[in-house]
Amino acid sequence: MSWRQAAYHQEVHKDGSAGYVLQTDVRKGDYSHWAGQVQCVYLDPPFMTGEDFFLRMRVGEKGWETGRNALTLPAYSDRFSGKAEYLALLRAALENAKMLLNETGSLFLHLDSRMSAHARILCDEIFGESNFVNEIIWAYQSGGRSMKRFSRKHDVILFYRKSRKHFFDITAVPLPRSENRQNHMRRCVDENGRTYRTIQSGGKTYTYYDDDPVYPGDVWADVSHLQQKDPQRTGYDTQKPQALLSRIILSSTHPGDLVADLFGGSGTTAIAAAINGRRYLIGDMSPMALSVTRKRLLDTAMTLHAPALCPLVNMEADFVPGIAFHDVQLASYEAPEGCQVTGLDAVDQWSVGFYQEGVFYAHASAARRKHTPALPRVLQLPQLRGTPAILIVDVYGNRSLWIQEE
Repeated sequence: MSWRQAAYHQEVHKDGSAGYVLQTDVRKGDYSHWAGQVQCVYLDPPFMTGEDFFLRMRVGEKGWETGRNALTLPAYSDRFSGKAEYLALLRAALENAKMLLNETGSLFLHLDSRMSAHARILCDEIFGESNFVNEIIWAYQSGGRSMKRFSRKHDVILFYRKSRKHFFDITAVPLPRSENRQNHMRRCVDENGRTYRTIQSGGKTYTYYDDDPVYPGDVWADVSHLQQKDPQRTGYDTQKPQALLSRIILSSTHPGDLVADLFGGSGTTAIAAAINGRRYLIGDMSPMALSVTRKRLLDTAMTLHAPALCPLVNMEADFVPGIAFHDVQLASYEAPEGCQVTGLDAVDQWSVGFYQEGVFYAHASAARRKHTPALPRVLQLPQLRGTPAILIVDVYGNRSLWIQEE
């Protein structure tokens, strides 16, 4: 059975209803299809650090088993000619965010001390000063220590609403009550055996039961950065912890709502949305971001929009007809010229499905992960009407689609 490469512009996994992933530049992409439909927008743009950031991609079965065989690949650049260029990027993202949000929606803009003051002024202009809600401080202990200044150990998350109708439910994100918050309060037990604390202030007595929930303030010191061996880690620089995004999403959305992230990176916003029963809209211009996000979302019903990407590669696969299902066996793969890894070790993800009018409808997918380092060589395709197709994503982020010859 022979295969030929074909261009495509969209992938559909399952029914595609859980969310959307777009490879697009926030300054040029068209999000108008979702205008007024988003309940929460989280933006984690570049911080204007002047640095380049990378993805550490494990290679082959041994690489995923041991972590020793890996490539360091460019993820994104955080270099700008000056503040004007950076603020133009931020303005485009904020204007898109405002367009996407419905009247009850919220914006969370994640930055650090470098540009947060400039961003606050820009948010006031675009969303209105009266729609500022919080300046959230995310404090953490990871990172280096400075002897020349107080160590910089926090990020800033600016929280704005779209309008006075905005939805917010802090009871959706309770915290365990810790002993240090009870400090000098008097400990008592009521007639039902429940422990409580009391404190007097201003002539009044305040009572706090130990088993009552407490809620976050605007300083979040209980969410840590991802540690080196955290199972969430994808190898993508500046990846944020899922707990951080879950707190934002749960407090500002209802189940089933649409959550957007226009600097999607490693896809943590989409994962947090999907796990918490929300839909997602993710955009990023980096092919490596798209690759990492796609892998993390393979088990969801996503639709992936991407420009046609058809690198010159060689692929061979066997097609074995069956009664109800056909077996598709990946036999060989040769990465584009100049790539140091080739053969099946270069394959990070692959899917089989059907092709129709520039759209690939995935039926079965496989990917290398820590718990599945060996890539399955055989995937099954049902006997349905359509042109059988294979989509391969290699360790360099190259995506190639192959359709069965007539």
